[in-house]
Order: sequence, then C-alpha cells, then structure tokens
Amino acid sequence: MTDSKKNKLGRFLQDMDNADYLSIFDDFSDGVIVTNADGVIVYYNRAMSRIDELHPDSVISFKITDVYDLDNSTSIIMQCLAKQKPIIDEPIYYRTVMGKFANTIHNVMPIFNKNKLVGAICFVRDYHALSNTIASMPLPGKDQQFDSASITFDRIIGGNQVFVDAVNSARMAASTPSPVMLFGETGTGKELFARAIHNHSSRSAKKYTPVNCAAIPENLLEGILFGTSKGAFTGSVDKAGLFERTSRGTIFLDEINSMPVGLQSKILRSIQESKVRRVGALKEIETDLKIISSVNNDPHISIADGTLRSDLFYRLGVVFIHIVPLRERMDDLGLLVKHFIGKHNVMLHKNVKRISKEVMDLLKIYNWPGNVRELEHVIEGAMNIVGTDEVIRIKHLQTHFSNWSVKSKSARPTKIHRKASSDDRSINLIKNKSDHEKNIVKTTLFKNKGNITKTARSLGISRQLLYYKIKKFNISRNNAK
Repeated sequence: MTDSKKNKLGRFLQDMDNADYLSIFDDFSDGVIVTNADGVIVYYNRAMSRIDELHPDSVISFKITDVYDLDNSTSIIMQCLAKQKPIIDEPIYYRTVMGKFANTIHNVMPIFNKNKLVGAICFVRDYHALSNTIASMPLPGKDQQFDSASITFDRIIGGNQVFVDAVNSARMAASTPSPVMLFGETGTGKELFARAIHNHSSRSAKKYTPVNCAAIPENLLEGILFGTSKGAFTGSVDKAGLFERTSRGTIFLDEINSMPVGLQSKILRSIQESKVRRVGALKEIETDLKIISSVNNDPHISIADGTLRSDLFYRLGVVFIHIVPLRERMDDLGLLVKHFIGKHNVMLHKNVKRISKEVMDLLKIYNWPGNVRELEHVIEGAMNIVGTDEVIRIKHLQTHFSNWSVKSKSARPTKIHRKASSDDRSINLIKNKSDHEKNIVKTTLFKNKGNITKTARSLGISRQLLYYKIKKFNISRNNAK
C-alpha cells in the first residue's frame, strides 16, 4: 500500500472513531435497542418506541428484564449476552411491563471492544405494526372494503352499566354526521367501537379506512393522508390520499394524539372546510367523511403536554365517548372469558369448557394493563397448550402471567372468612391493590418533590401515564412540592 493510500485510510479510520453511529438508527423503520454488557438499555430508537408504546425516557438506563416481562432465559438479548454469539431471525412474542403485547422477529449481535464484550445491538421487526400500516394504505385501484355486517354493536361484549352507556352513546352517534372521539387505554376496544359505528351508519356500504397514526413514520403520514402531486418531491407521483379515497365513507384516526402537532393543524383545516390539498398541489379537492378518532391518554393531559391541539380536540370531540378499562368493569370478566373461549375453540379446534376457579380468582385480582386485548391473549395462549383438557388451569397460563401470580401471592390474604362471598373477596382484593398503587405513586411523587419526569422514571412508566394516575387518585402535586 502506498503512503498516500495509508494516509487516506488513517484519516478515514480517525473520522470513523469520532462518528456518531447511533444517530444512524434514529429513523430506522425497524426497532433498534442497544444495551451494555449487563443488559442495561443505552439506546432505544423511535421505531422501537412505537412498537412498545413506551417513551425512551422510561426505558433508557433500565435493564431489559425491568422493561419487559422476560427473564434472563427468555430474553433474546440476555441470551445473546450470555452466549456471546449472534442470534438471527428469532421469533418472540413478548409483553412490556405496561401490558403492550408484540409479535416480533429479533436479530441480536454481541458488541466487542478488543475481544471484550461491551454490549449487544438488537434489531426488531414488528410484523403486526407493518400489517396495520399496509392495511391503512390500500393499493391503487383496489377497493378495500370491510364486511358491513361483520362487526356490530351486538358483538361488543359487556353488561357493566358504564360500558353499556358508552355503547349506547356510540350507537346514537353513528346516525349523525358529527365527529366522534373515543378515549380509552390500549386494548379497551377502540377500533371495535369505530367499526361498529361505521357499520351502523348510513355510510356502511362505503369504505371504512383505519389509520394507525402511531405506526406510520412522521415523514410519510401527510402524503398518506392527503395524497401527493407529481413533482412535489423527487420521485413523487399523482396519488390520492386516504381522505380523498375514503370520501363518502368513514375514516378512523387511531391515536391521533401521536400525530405531529404541525400536521394536526392541517387535519383541522381539512375537516373544517371538507377539503384536502395534495402535497405539492394548488388545487383543493372536496371530501365527505365521517371522522372517528381516538386517544389513548386523557386528552386534557395531552393538551397540557402540548401533544394535542385544543382546537382539534374540540372539533373532533363533538361526541366524546370514554371506554372504561377492564379493571373498572370486572363484572364483565366472566362474559369476556366465555366469549374468548368460544372464539378460540373454533379457531384452534379445541373443546375447552371453562377456566378453573383458581384461574378466575387470579384474573379477578390482576390489574390488566393491556385490558381486554391482554385478556384475550392470555386465554388464547392458554388454549394453545391446553391439549385435550376441557378446563384451563394455572399450569396452562403463559410464563409472564404465571410469574406475576407467584409474585402476587405474598400480597394476597392467606385466609378469608367463609361467610364472605367470592364477589366480596374480589372487590376487596381489587380495592387493596388500587390503594397500594396509590400509595406507591404518592410516596414516589413526594420523594421526588413533585417532579414528574423523575417520578415517572422511578416508577418505570411514561409521564402521560403518571399524569393519569395523579388525576385518577386525586393526588396533590402542590403538597408534594
């Protein structure tokens, strides 16, 4: 090698030493996690945040096993660190500590510095999010249409009075052109409500388009919604957006509080004027849409945080429907369990009759952070390994749920008076769990002198969720300060 080439190579290697490698992964469509040799997360990109529905602040500096319901033997990253070898195309179905489930493929590589293990880098592909995004972008010329009779209000399971009131409100709102906003935690059934509203409306024969605002990359969202005009940017073509292609039908903007605030103002203008303008175009196109939106955080908290425009909230929330979480409608637990057993008996060719009393008692005291969706996943997971048994028992529950049941035993009373009914027992246990959670939140908030960021980090939850719990438990931040 000549001296000139050696000098060029030396300068290149010096520049590489000073390069910021991790920033390359910021806009990756796949999730990326980097940990140190102990499994503590040091980098977590935006795509991973969308997959897990967790804010990076509540993840970075925490160990993998604290963020996910996994242990050293079930975590792909911890396995890679232990074996110090790459693990390629490994499928994993996991749950975060906040209750979000994900079905993913992991590729994990150990990172070495002079033969010393210093960490691991993990690339995560979420096929569920990918399929949702594709489903929200119909192919040109294809008229994607849902069966108008497939999802109706009669198929929404629940007898809890507050929940029934929400269903009745949605049923009445379906017959009007007014926008509807659904507020509910992840897994409460917001899309089920949205589709039922469409199918019950006069637009049921027209197109229904769900848009997962959190799953579509920010730089693509405007073009997907409003369309593009040829010449607007390199490679752009004349293409109608989802607003234009769904005209005369219903569009569902799921988790609109995840949408960039700048784009929210364009959405507001389009809704107010019933017109859209493709990216790069001058001409406006009239639209006729039933707008259904959803938020997974209290909209007033999102407005205070600056993640949701107040004028957009008031425009979209003409009819505002709160779908209560599962922990607040535990009287529906038996109905839901029976429904999911019947559903998955057909899908999995099983003959399960019921769950055991021990499993039901366990389900009653669980807090259900993933709500009805998590309950279905628990039942489905158990039915996959139930074999020929006709009763689901504790041994059939998935690992994360079984581990929780073991941890929770010390918190459960060992002896209950015989005269107390099972309903009384479950109510008392749920109340005790709620009181315990309130005390933890209050103590941690006071310890951090009312600082929301520090408190959320200490509790391992997002700031938005902490605001919700402060409001739910009526805790005074002023006293904490």
